[in-house]
Amino acid sequence: MAGLFITATGTDIGKTYVTARIVKKLREAGINAGYYKAALSGAEWIDGKLVPGDAAYVAKISNLKDEPSSLVSYIYETAVSPHLAALREGNPLDLKVVKEDYAKSESRFDLVTVEGSGGIICPIRYDEFHILLEDIIKTLGLGTIIVSNAALGSINACVLTIHYLRAKNIPIHGIILNNYDETDFMQADNRKMMEEISGIPVVGIVKQNGEELEMDLELLKSFYK
Repeated sequence: MAGLFITATGTDIGKTYVTARIVKKLREAGINAGYYKAALSGAEWIDGKLVPGDAAYVAKISNLKDEPSSLVSYIYETAVSPHLAALREGNPLDLKVVKEDYAKSESRFDLVTVEGSGGIICPIRYDEFHILLEDIIKTLGLGTIIVSNAALGSINACVLTIHYLRAKNIPIHGIILNNYDETDFMQADNRKMMEEISGIPVVGIVKQNGEELEMDLELLKSFYK
């Protein structure tokens, strides 16, 4: 049983889209792969149930049969940062619950892909206790993959994310570029500069409108520790 944490350079980069393709790739290879998310905000009421959209999307794409709500520990309706949603709605995140729920996922799956919330500096709880996304990563003892795009400004966002993770002593396995157009000279150069400045490799890509993660399966499996 092993896990891998997926973070991103910011919101709306395509972290959930890429996470779904990661789980899909593993499951299509015959691996008992699962998904977990500690906190999700912006859930919607559907047929009388509060549905965590990210988890539902990953389950659909990867053919994971679990009820989406069982894949997320804390589900908030308000579409804001989890810390603010928790302040408005109650039910603040408890790291003990996260650790227990993740352990349950590990007991059921051989490889668990854990999706973060927003970018790496995302407050998850901010009342009398202060919990940031990094605290969840450290609590679970996981290494990370960074999802980025290669659009204008992506070098700065990606390299700063890497520097922050390093400052917090969180392992980084690589970068996955989402919505990547290898024929675009700027995107190709942005990819090169991300790698050269940070020293972290681009280990996979999802092309523009791509449905598959282009990445070596054995390499991907090796990141789950």
